[in-house]
Amino acid sequence: MNQTMGTIIRKMILTEGANMSSFNKKNRRKPKQLLSEKEEVVIEALTLDEKVSFFQEGLFHTDDLKVRNLNFNEKRMTILFLDSVIDNRSLQTYIIQPLLEKKAGTIQDSVSSNSVKETLQLEEALSSMVDGHCVILQEDREWVTFISMPKISSNRNEPLNEKVIRGSHQGFSENISENIHLIRERISSPKLTVKYSSVGETTRTKYSLVYLSDLTDMEIVKTIEDRISYINTDSIQSPGYFEEFLEDNSFSPFPQFLNTERPDRVAGNLMEGRVAMVMEGSPTVLIFPVNFFSFFQTAEDYNNRAFIGSFIRFIRLISFIATLCLPAFYIAVISYNYEIIPVEIIFSIKSSLEYVPFPPLIEAAIMQLTLELLREAAIRLPNPIAQTIGVVGGLVIGTAVVEANLVSNTMVIVVAITAISSFVIPSNEMSTSVRILGFPLMIAAALFGVLGIVIGLMLLLIHMSNLKSMGHHYFYPVAPLEVKGLKDTFIRLPVWLIKKRPKDLRTVYRWKTSDSRGWKKNEDTD
Repeated sequence: MNQTMGTIIRKMILTEGANMSSFNKKNRRKPKQLLSEKEEVVIEALTLDEKVSFFQEGLFHTDDLKVRNLNFNEKRMTILFLDSVIDNRSLQTYIIQPLLEKKAGTIQDSVSSNSVKETLQLEEALSSMVDGHCVILQEDREWVTFISMPKISSNRNEPLNEKVIRGSHQGFSENISENIHLIRERISSPKLTVKYSSVGETTRTKYSLVYLSDLTDMEIVKTIEDRISYINTDSIQSPGYFEEFLEDNSFSPFPQFLNTERPDRVAGNLMEGRVAMVMEGSPTVLIFPVNFFSFFQTAEDYNNRAFIGSFIRFIRLISFIATLCLPAFYIAVISYNYEIIPVEIIFSIKSSLEYVPFPPLIEAAIMQLTLELLREAAIRLPNPIAQTIGVVGGLVIGTAVVEANLVSNTMVIVVAITAISSFVIPSNEMSTSVRILGFPLMIAAALFGVLGIVIGLMLLLIHMSNLKSMGHHYFYPVAPLEVKGLKDTFIRLPVWLIKKRPKDLRTVYRWKTSDSRGWKKNEDTD
């Protein structure tokens, strides 16, 4: 019988593989083939333990799969459910408790639910589990019973640092089970696998790795698990600890893992073939491996049309360059390369600098540090007071330092544009890193002018080209160059043109979509 069970599972895997192969070759996914009547007879002959093994294999041994064994009608009964999508209280009250009390009869008459269904197809019952159904198996009974007991998501406020105009306004909470539920709501697939574990000798902090077993390169999962196994510490308090323990280069100024509090953003990255880490007690989810351009992509890019999404993303990349280079360029032009400025502007800048006692480098450093102080103060203070600090810093202090001839009018404009540009970058970590990198670039500009900026940018490009995230190229698809991978980097092409996943992730299959606009050819021929 075990050999029969293995044969059935192999048939189903081969059927799914044939569908995927057809999709890759013909750009078209065939409808999922249901089991034939002959195969149904074989399934009906399975023992209870073999049916349980079928569900465990079908769900890739995910750790949120729970198994509860009971006795009913003097025979063994097994209840299977996904802990992250089932309302455990309702399950205990309306299903398990009545079955324990009655111990005989029919399931329909014993449980307190009006959504009891039965089937002979194990695959149908398996698919229903990710939608919030629990499955009941009985010894020596062919029919499989499944009952709807979905967990209801409570309203979650949108993350303050990842707001969007158009799209989902739901964010993660600090409960790991609720967060996995939010992910499963967006990826309703039995192949979504959850692996629980804990780390920290004293705190025993619980975390989970989430990925798609049929899509994600298992070498990535093995690499993550191997690096985590080396963590030997008494305490893990936040995802930031994991970042420092796991990142390839701890001394790089660039973040190597993407952190987010948005379920839709996590789901999008999982569908690309990445791995997410969810931690108990934190709404922040880590995603790896990522590349440089991942920090400039948001869920809103795909909620708008391609033209709008491309324009906004291009603005973000321009903001990155402005935040990094604008103060340094101002210093280089004023100190060395003033000949590149139009004559009309030279006189205006010269008049504003006439009574300023500091060189451009000190002037820029004072204004940048003052801006950082105001930014940090605004974060720590309550919202009404923070807004007051912004007004005072932007108007009163800015006007006062100019009238006192401590800085020039031009420098205030440069710093203001730099600050606004830094706010455009979606990732707070990337924004902070860029602002910090601006200081050494300003020093290089003060020493060597525009040449210093060029040398600094070359060093940064070399560093990003050599940097890796979980062993994957950080500056992909620019270094190494893949032209087809540029469809979703500097700009975003329409989703129906982005037919493949990133090559660098080495996913099991790369195709994302087939000829989804084939209707246009038919209409044109008509």
